[in-house]
Amino acid sequence: MYSLKYKVTTSTCDTEGRLKLYSALQMMQDCSEMWLESEPVVKEYFRRENMAQLLASRQVEIIRVPTFKEALTVTTSVYEMKPMYGFRNTFIYDAEGKPCYRTWSMGAFVDMSNGKLKRVDDSVAQSLLIEPKQEMNYRDRRIILPKSEGQAADSIKVMRADIDYNRHVNNANYIRMAMELLPDDFIVTGMRVEYRVAAKLGDTLLPTVYEIENGFIVALSIGKEASAMVEFTT
Repeated sequence: MYSLKYKVTTSTCDTEGRLKLYSALQMMQDCSEMWLESEPVVKEYFRRENMAQLLASRQVEIIRVPTFKEALTVTTSVYEMKPMYGFRNTFIYDAEGKPCYRTWSMGAFVDMSNGKLKRVDDSVAQSLLIEPKQEMNYRDRRIILPKSEGQAADSIKVMRADIDYNRHVNNANYIRMAMELLPDDFIVTGMRVEYRVAAKLGDTLLPTVYEIENGFIVALSIGKEASAMVEFTT
């Protein structure tokens, strides 16, 4: 298990001094990326083969939203490995060791030269530390749109600030964009996101909002192709 220490700072808070979901997701991403430091065989293999693990889906359970100045610990661990996919838990705990966020995610192993899935060698996969699957309510990673027609929202131009070192929209930025389309009084206690086609600098995302039982689904598309689907529930 790999962990990082954080503190809820001004830049990560909303107007009420509560940790933004966007900021919590950035903490989770950082911890997952830095996890490679604890797996030198995998790190060197990815470097040599020009590969990366790109997030394909994530589910988040929000137990309690931390507030300004709280000390947090983010942990991440791999619980299953397949030739082209990896599965991990990433949790955020408060100073008392109680979980604030419970998540599981699936990452795809990708050849960065062509963007295609690439199989990880068995010897490399076997070198990974596989840890027990953490307790949470695991839901399907696939998000199915309702049959009812959604409400189109204003298009979103992908800006330079949205792009990370993989040269596409950072995973957390999709959530930030989607949350802007929720009602002001909507309280998010659960989230699922499915990433499909990576948006790049200069792309225009076309949002459609669908109302579902206990929440909303925001589809962010490039033309007719879905880039990301985000489900928020309360």
